[in-house]
Amino acid sequence: MKYIETPNAPFPAGHYSQAVEYNDLIFISGQLPVNPLSNDKVLGPIGEQTLQVLKNLEAILEAAGSDLQHVLKTTIYISAISLWDEVNKVYASFFRDHKPARAVVPTKELHFGFKLELEAVAVRV
Repeated sequence: MKYIETPNAPFPAGHYSQAVEYNDLIFISGQLPVNPLSNDKVLGPIGEQTLQVLKNLEAILEAAGSDLQHVLKTTIYISAISLWDEVNKVYASFFRDHKPARAVVPTKELHFGFKLELEAVAVRV
């Protein structure tokens, strides 16, 4: 088992890793919309939050020797299902033709007032 860590994504605020690799599978912890360079919370519109989360995911994948095209599954926790159309639009433009398996879990609220959190499983290239 290998722990993945990069300064290009937010550092964990608790007892967990950004990602863990095991047998070429990469398990990425839930990513919140935090800018890793400034440590600022992105609390703006859902599209901005979604883009930041996906950038954080991409940075962790790169550090682990993978990329977006090798994401197998994502789970998206969203504070209101009414936000879904905008999240899906940003998500689709980020992943392009690649369509990982996905689950969307509506939840009443998320940490720090964020509107979404995303976790993923990928394979190392």
